[in-house]
Amino acid sequence: MSAYGAISRSPSTSLLPATLWSNPRKASDSAHEFVTIHHIDRSTVESHSGLFEYLHSVFADIVEAGLTYPQEDVSDPIAFGNYFFAADVLVAISGNGGVPTTKSGPGGIREVVLSLGDARQGRSWVDCVAGYYYVKPNYPGRSSHICNAGFVVPPAQRGSGFGSTIAKSYLHYGPKLGYKASVFNLVYVNNVASVRLWEKLDFKKAGLIPKAGRLKRKDGLGEEYVDAWVFYKDFEEDSEGDAKTITGSS
Repeated sequence: MSAYGAISRSPSTSLLPATLWSNPRKASDSAHEFVTIHHIDRSTVESHSGLFEYLHSVFADIVEAGLTYPQEDVSDPIAFGNYFFAADVLVAISGNGGVPTTKSGPGGIREVVLSLGDARQGRSWVDCVAGYYYVKPNYPGRSSHICNAGFVVPPAQRGSGFGSTIAKSYLHYGPKLGYKASVFNLVYVNNVASVRLWEKLDFKKAGLIPKAGRLKRKDGLGEEYVDAWVFYKDFEEDSEGDAKTITGSS
């Protein structure tokens, strides 16, 4: 629930094509060379045993850590589902083996015909889910063309470069879902990696909210108030330049 009441948007009636993204931090392990991004809905998740439970458990642990999200408790799976699956969700699956065949989509984005199950290739969700995020309106009604997103990279996958790759995919899927711009309301200043990432992707600092979060201290000794940046990006501004940022072309 926001200051505007419940802000919801019906999930897309048709799911967008899966896309393939090279990981700039390639390792000798081929599983780190690319990820495929899959646009999913609640029915997709429920058709894959254990996936909803895994996504919920990872998010609940991150909220419990008290460092990046403002929520204090999402232990109730119903509350998690209502929050995270209120609109559109994208999940990234790490590559496994050879790079699948792709076709060039708009802006040079590589589309791939690959189901979530095929991308998983029998692995556990812990082993293959590189990250996931929701995309939903940040405001209601006449301002619902501006979206918000929340990103999760499971602890088992951190340090593999997936966060940057998934963030770039948002610059593709946000506009594809019909949004004109993006706002991140609370990027806490001590979340240095996120701040640097959004700056690198040309998001603008629209403002600073003093003492925006009552966060747990990283040393475990109580809590502290932390400032937060508001980040903004116009998806339509210099769209050609954005496409180059996404694909890494020059």
